[in-house]
Amino acid sequence: GGELRSPDGGIRPNGNFPDMKALTDYIHGKGLRAGLYTSPGPRTCAGYAGSWQHERIDALTFARWGFDFLKYDWCSYTEVATGDGLERFQKPYRLMGAILEEMPRDIVFNLCQYGMADVWTWGGQVGGHCWRTTGDLGLEQGTDLPGFYHIGLRNAEHADYARPGEWNDPDYILIGYVGNARQQNAPAAPCGLTPNEQYAYMSMWCLMAAPLFYSGDITRLDAFTLNVLCNPEVIAIDQDALGRQGRIIRHGEDDLVLAKPLEDGSLAVGLFDLGPVGQRIEVSWAELGIEGPRQVRDVWRHKDLGTVDGAWAADIGRHGVSLVRLIPPR
Repeated sequence: GGELRSPDGGIRPNGNFPDMKALTDYIHGKGLRAGLYTSPGPRTCAGYAGSWQHERIDALTFARWGFDFLKYDWCSYTEVATGDGLERFQKPYRLMGAILEEMPRDIVFNLCQYGMADVWTWGGQVGGHCWRTTGDLGLEQGTDLPGFYHIGLRNAEHADYARPGEWNDPDYILIGYVGNARQQNAPAAPCGLTPNEQYAYMSMWCLMAAPLFYSGDITRLDAFTLNVLCNPEVIAIDQDALGRQGRIIRHGEDDLVLAKPLEDGSLAVGLFDLGPVGQRIEVSWAELGIEGPRQVRDVWRHKDLGTVDGAWAADIGRHGVSLVRLIPPR
């Protein structure tokens, strides 16, 4: 109970987190960044105070507390939205984006309005650094394939709009012990994805130059989950300075090929099995738009696989991936 805001309009910390500056200091001391969530509407999706009519004081508070990231979730904004057409969707994000630019610390601004109004075409213009392109991954119900495949394929359609400082966000990485989006009070439980599927998940996100946000219980990270999340060669593909999002080269009934050009002239390629039993998948140089011999580097295993020319093929388990760099001669 109690008032959500102080007499001057400042947001009050939740009783579970009475000293927010001490919290961010602790997080920073662990070598991590601190993120915060609110809504441009009067309430967040969970019913806590949103930033409607308190945008500036909230931004100042978040900066004073030491936060590095703000997720701004549409939630209840529909109740107070004004304007017509595109302006209706842009207005709350343009307002907060401009205010964040004035803050004394850099805060990454994540627009979360589930891809409405083709946000990938204008998110950067209103101050966003990344924007959700789809609905919640945690609510996506997989059929023959896990939900991340369906979300990832929709996100991959918008590769033309990703560039340094402006990124398509296909949602968080939900592996390890994760919450239940349909039962928010349920305890964290194992994600339910097979090892193959977890490697494919991380590979797809990195090929799409997605912002890498982990959403799970970091106190219960085991060696396998840390390996999936923290492989430096895989992350290097995601973070490559060229800043290009990978594109769909081929999407068949049972296979998918994504390719991402990298700053050093190499090409990151992911071969994904979408079928029921696994298979051998091949991609030709003609499909990839390259020529000549290429050294093959298996980035998950940190292993050079020799030099090939004309095509690359790999045996891939059910719903798994082969993620390689095809490196031209020096």
